[in-house]
Amino acid sequence: MTSLTPPAIGPRLQAFRKARSLTLTDLSTASGVSRSMLSEIERGNANPTYGTLWHLTRALEIDLNSLITGAVEEHRIDHQTRNLMPIIRSADGSCTLQILSPASMVSVVEWYLLSFDPQGTLISEPHAAGTMEHLHCTDGEITVGSGDSEIVVRAGETARYAADVPHRLVNSGSKEAKAFLVVASRRIATAGDIGRPA
Repeated sequence: MTSLTPPAIGPRLQAFRKARSLTLTDLSTASGVSRSMLSEIERGNANPTYGTLWHLTRALEIDLNSLITGAVEEHRIDHQTRNLMPIIRSADGSCTLQILSPASMVSVVEWYLLSFDPQGTLISEPHAAGTMEHLHCTDGEITVGSGDSEIVVRAGETARYAADVPHRLVNSGSKEAKAFLVVASRRIATAGDIGRPA
């Protein structure tokens, strides 16, 4: 019987990580996999689950085949099918957030496709200092609240607002509402900082 040797994922993971100038801590933050687990995988002392591999490949922006075989496709298009786009729900279940941004960018910018039930809400605690949100309504109308300010955004309109204070989004119409939401950290928000005091 032929003996099958499992692929050397550890060294390949380390090579991809270093090629992107990421520390173990950087990759841990981007992927959600603990630093200690990453270290064990890279040294060949742990066998990662499929879920762990999925998070790592998303964070490194490579496909699973690249990690398993070591092959690198240059100038490829990263195609994310519907089943690969994570979906989360608001606390009350009245709003769904489809995550469109790669995990590797989570500390800089995130973007989502939002779907609100009638009167659905998304209430958020303050993000890091200087964080801005950019909401573009595509269907229906959404009431945007940031601190003490409030405005209604209708289909085709965009609102930019501070997200380092308590903020909320409410479907103020009688039908489903949809919007794209971009959450930008201070490092890229400074170019606009629209609506923020100096």
